[in-house]
Amino acid sequence: MDPLLAEALATFTRLFDEAEAAREPDRTAMTLATIGANGPAARIVLLKTHGPEGFVFYTHLDGRKGRELQADPRAALMFHWPRVRHGMQVRIEGDASVVADAEADAYFAGRPRMSQIGAWASRQSETLEARETFERRLEMAEAEFEGRDVPRPPRWGGFRIAPRSIEFWYGAQFRLHERHLYERDGAGKWSKRMLYP
Repeated sequence: MDPLLAEALATFTRLFDEAEAAREPDRTAMTLATIGANGPAARIVLLKTHGPEGFVFYTHLDGRKGRELQADPRAALMFHWPRVRHGMQVRIEGDASVVADAEADAYFAGRPRMSQIGAWASRQSETLEARETFERRLEMAEAEFEGRDVPRPPRWGGFRIAPRSIEFWYGAQFRLHERHLYERDGAGKWSKRMLYP
């Protein structure tokens, strides 16, 4: 692994731990920005694992974000931890890929049963005429899998964002922030520089 990527990941892990110690409401919450036919879109997703290969979250592959990432893998993530130091942001830009089936299966198997059932009942991002329709779909999925393990739906999985850049934004008084940017070039070599606030 490139030493600067290792440094960036170690910094992220240290700050991630600080966010837990600072009692951030949910340190795993991250904004995910994608590019679709109508332009950019953003929403909050939850980080499930991270490492040298990237940052992973799970979703329906046929929902809006899943479709957008499969059509255009460029993505951006942002963590905001206001309780860490004087306020902390971590910005990550990179390319998305679908995680392997075995990895998605292992994660799905550890989810709460009703979350598993919900993955079968939901047609993520499609129009829902009435909440009762979804509740009926939940009941049908519960009945279908009664008394046995719930398998992962075939079009439910994870995305891994492999970073091309990682920026650490440290808040300071009077907007005199400190910013450190790690970037990977086309040859895969990482560099590091500071940015003006």
